[in-house]
Amino acid sequence: MDWLARHLWEAWLGLAIVLGVAEMFSLDLIVGMLAIGALVGMVLAIADVHVAIQVLGAAGASIAMLALVRPSMIKKLHSGPELELGHGKLVGTQGIVIAEMSGLSTGRITIGGEDWSARPYDETMTIPAGETVEVLAIKGATAYVHPVARLDY
Repeated sequence: MDWLARHLWEAWLGLAIVLGVAEMFSLDLIVGMLAIGALVGMVLAIADVHVAIQVLGAAGASIAMLALVRPSMIKKLHSGPELELGHGKLVGTQGIVIAEMSGLSTGRITIGGEDWSARPYDETMTIPAGETVEVLAIKGATAYVHPVARLDY
């Protein structure tokens, strides 16, 4: 028993290492917070504090990490840039009409250096060549567009 009292910090360190390895397999940031609590217990053991206070310190640090640190870490890990792939990234962009279009005939537009077949979103409209349009939807290989209002001085 005397040996354990002299080497208690090593037991806390061993527990922290085991919990840290377990965290690498679980990846849920719960066991890792417990490992940090074990490190606090190790520091208290090195400071030669009573065993009951070491346990309370480790438990308190673990609970504090779970309640205060883990939620913000989870929020950061689960947030990230929205990645739009394919033609969906073109919705909301503007292009130039290169061939007139109407509800009855398909025209052509240029979006980001690419030519697309296009139709007006409002089937009653006719959009002449040279007009700036905004892409509202893409269905198949056809962009559905609406003219961008311009201010004439």
